[in-house]
Amino acid sequence: MKNLYSAAKKCFLTRDPDEKLALSRDIAAAWEGGQLEWQDGIEPLQLDIPGRLDKPVLVVPNKVKKRGFKSIQQRAALIHALAHIELTAVNLSWDSVYRYRYMPKAYYDDWINTAREESLHFYALRSRLRDMGYEYGDLPAHDELWQMAVTTADDLMARMAIVHRVLEARALDVVPFSEARFRDIGDRQTADALVMIANDEIGHVNAGARWYRYCCAQQQLDPDKMFFRLLEKYLQSTPRGPFNREARMKAGFSLQEMQKLEQLDAEYKKKKALS
Repeated sequence: MKNLYSAAKKCFLTRDPDEKLALSRDIAAAWEGGQLEWQDGIEPLQLDIPGRLDKPVLVVPNKVKKRGFKSIQQRAALIHALAHIELTAVNLSWDSVYRYRYMPKAYYDDWINTAREESLHFYALRSRLRDMGYEYGDLPAHDELWQMAVTTADDLMARMAIVHRVLEARALDVVPFSEARFRDIGDRQTADALVMIANDEIGHVNAGARWYRYCCAQQQLDPDKMFFRLLEKYLQSTPRGPFNREARMKAGFSLQEMQKLEQLDAEYKKKKALS
């Protein structure tokens, strides 16, 4: 029987996106078919850099091309940025499978399924880029999401809280807005792709919430309080609104968390307005 962790490592280190995404589908199918051993396996090594091509060129966030809806160039830049995030999320999923051992089977179910869905997201967005005359890699991208995955790698609780419940959760707020704008300008194909992504991301963030709370329960910690401690430790700030409260609560945020996030955002904006 093949080993899940070896398969996850191979997929993570594969450079070509098409090969990586094909492997993601194959591993997910093998997992569902009960063809992968997961209770024993190779010892995890540091996987700090995923396999990827020389393009896109990675730059600091403020050097990424201007994104928006006014021109095809701005729209392509937005779709390219989203595609890069989705491909990074594929690597994140396989890293979460490979790195964290001795978890319940449901944990691996979640991140293998997430890898497969993120692959579909990348395909859909790259297809739209090609329709617009662009290719993935034509524009620069930033590596903020993966760098935070490296920063939190040694702490599963922090990985779930910061990478999935902060950085990935931002999609719950912004993707529906982008979907509406693309639909308004008559780009139904991109809008439909973003609807699929928005719906799936609720499940992905919810998986992060589920395993974050699992870690808190294991350590007898209050998950609502611990979330804000981790924000302070890793980000020295809290996320900025506006927040999609309905989507975030479907994705595992508690009412108490949402109320505090909204309160802190309102206080920040009031202070900024007075300064």
